[in-house]
Amino acid sequence: MDYAVNAISLIQFFFAIVIGLYFLNLLKSQQGNRVAVERESKKEMDKLQRLREVSLTEPLSEKTRPSNFSEIVGQDDGLKALRAALCGPNPQHVLVYGPPGVGKTAAARLILDEARRNPVSPFAAAAKFIEMDATTARFDERGIADPLIGTVHDPIYQGAGAMGVAGIPQPKAGAVTKAHGGLLFIDEIGELHHIQMNKLLKVLEDRKVFLESSYYNSEDTNIPTHIHDIFQNGLPADFRLVGATTKLPQDIPPAIRSRCVEIFFRPLASDEVARITYNAAKKADFAIEDSAVDVIKKYATNGREAVNIVQISAGIALNDGSHKITKADVEWVINFGQYAPRPERKVPDKPQVGFVNGLAVYGPNVGAVMEIEVSAVPNLQGTGKMTITGVVEEEEIGAPGRTMRRKSMAKGSMENVMTILSNNYKVDPSKYDIHINFPGGGPVDGPSAGITAATAIYSAVKGIPVDNTVAMTGEISIRGLVKPVGGVSAKVMAAKLAGAKKVIIPKDNWQEIFERMDLEVIGVETIDEVFKHALVKSSDSVRLEIVPLNTELMTAAGVTM
Repeated sequence: MDYAVNAISLIQFFFAIVIGLYFLNLLKSQQGNRVAVERESKKEMDKLQRLREVSLTEPLSEKTRPSNFSEIVGQDDGLKALRAALCGPNPQHVLVYGPPGVGKTAAARLILDEARRNPVSPFAAAAKFIEMDATTARFDERGIADPLIGTVHDPIYQGAGAMGVAGIPQPKAGAVTKAHGGLLFIDEIGELHHIQMNKLLKVLEDRKVFLESSYYNSEDTNIPTHIHDIFQNGLPADFRLVGATTKLPQDIPPAIRSRCVEIFFRPLASDEVARITYNAAKKADFAIEDSAVDVIKKYATNGREAVNIVQISAGIALNDGSHKITKADVEWVINFGQYAPRPERKVPDKPQVGFVNGLAVYGPNVGAVMEIEVSAVPNLQGTGKMTITGVVEEEEIGAPGRTMRRKSMAKGSMENVMTILSNNYKVDPSKYDIHINFPGGGPVDGPSAGITAATAIYSAVKGIPVDNTVAMTGEISIRGLVKPVGGVSAKVMAAKLAGAKKVIIPKDNWQEIFERMDLEVIGVETIDEVFKHALVKSSDSVRLEIVPLNTELMTAAGVTM
């Protein structure tokens, strides 16, 4: 009996030793692994530290980034609107339209800084500015990755950690939660994936994020309390959105537009580009010739382009042993970089027959002067025709396999013009070969060229010059009424920059703000009023010498003046 007990004790002692040695080796192995990991980590930290000790000089684009509102050139109206939307007691979500390189991102940062200091603003001093680019936001339709809204790290995914091993899904906050209590800036918001856009709309409504996982079980007691809370109550996401885009408003989903205040940043004028150029040269510690600045402002369309040209030109000057940027340096950069001239037009020096300054919009709050020229040649056979060049007469839209052809609205607008001129002004289209041309190569779509074309055609047929200092925009009905159009503010600004002294617009588009502009803005209701303000009277000293029409041929053709 004693022998059996001793044997059992011996066996137990033996197994205790074996188990103890196993755990001792396991502990030593873990300690060894830990030591190896720490040793490897130290090597990597040393490498990282050496990398951080290497630093290049700050790029000129970083040096010239606006650090205060005075350095954001040409956007006084946009900044005023941003302040009104974000710096008060009830900040709004905002969409900022505008061309690249005009200060949209810098403005958003500075506005948040100002809002933090405003005692009535809900933004706290610690409110965060979270920035992301929609064009590079990685998104997976399976829900594995969504840096904007947030994702759930399910147990099946590699690297799920100790909780994943225990079968616990782990929510990961996205940018909307990181921006909680602050401002989320999304550059090129129009490029967001459509699923992300829809999720963002839901977040804006709920001001929280609800995440889903098929691995979550509300009755599982092994899941930590905080994860239960996240799945049941959502992650907080009470922020204000500022979305910047270079797209047109109609290219942004209506649902997101309806939830945001829309603000427009305009393109920079050439003189404003010159200011940025001088500032960039100063911060680069280079002198620059005035003639060099004149070249830059003819080609650079925004601040970023101007800074890039200055930086390369400074490099050329430095290689030549100089600290002054010359006109020749800039011209070399312009030619090598294949920069195109700025799309700027000025009004003509003198009134002309059949030539009118029209106005158009070709981008978000981007207006432009659009020339229209018309020639009207009497047709003796009474088979006159109308020719339109410079526009798309018919275009195909849609995707392959799902296309449709539509008639250009510009062509339809010309037909309205000929109807009103025929009915009200006795201009018989069959007695003239009328050629309407839109120079510049840009397609004209929309009815806003109506009164411009009517004026040009009437001028060409009657031989009456059009005031060169007048620009106009407006749709015309077949009864001769002038109907409202879009983008009038941008068009008026374009007319001002082009040197116009008088702008004719539909009366329904007239605003009191136009009274504060240093040019005359006239609201009209009928085409008669347009002719009254646009056509040069015979007694005007600026009237051109007109080549007399062949009255004998016109009489033979039955044409009356």
